[in-house]
Amino acid sequence: MITLFPELFATFAETSMVGRGRENGALELVCHQLREHGLGKHRNVDDTPYGGGSGMVLRVEPIVAALEAVDASALETGKPKARRILLTPQAPRLDQACVRRLAGEAHLALICGRYEGFDERVRSFVDEEISLGDFVMTGGEVAAMALIEATVRLLPNVLGNDGSAASESFSDDLEGGLEYPHYTRPAEFRGLAVPAVLASGDHSKIAAWRREQSRTRTEGGRPDLLRSGKNQ
Repeated sequence: MITLFPELFATFAETSMVGRGRENGALELVCHQLREHGLGKHRNVDDTPYGGGSGMVLRVEPIVAALEAVDASALETGKPKARRILLTPQAPRLDQACVRRLAGEAHLALICGRYEGFDERVRSFVDEEISLGDFVMTGGEVAAMALIEATVRLLPNVLGNDGSAASESFSDDLEGGLEYPHYTRPAEFRGLAVPAVLASGDHSKIAAWRREQSRTRTEGGRPDLLRSGKNQ
């Protein structure tokens, strides 16, 4: 991660599946402080926009210098060159297909913006741009955490059961649709009962029920997944 606020990742890196991935060697997280590559004695990383306007814009030089430092470090340690990803709301939205693809990459460099945005020329030095959705945040750190959280759980030996990721929303097992409902004890709560089929012990009927529930939930909540042909 290339960021002005590496401290935001400290607790995140130790928690839940991300922490487990780091403990078992499936994942390595390194924060590069963008200001270390800033200009002048004050390590400036931003400036006022050409043409006027509100806010400050991140300069291109510190970001490119940080990316080149990441590549130099990778070369020294025998790691592959990082795939450079710019986190910006102006990009295609992150989806599960993208998550699966990125989980197969050996090395990612996630660029977290701040202020009004990036100098446009930064885009000439990245491989890909990704957005969380059609909204704007104050920085890219939360987006970076979301991307890491989504990808790390697909790495081997991170989830307690590697099959847990096989039948969930957007998975191939559910043809790209939404996951079916889950229930646990008690069997009844304030008049709301667990569907009898789930307690029947008939695994073929349970599988059929789950497929039907997945399709019904997808039709009601995300019909666009059906229209895209992912859940035909």
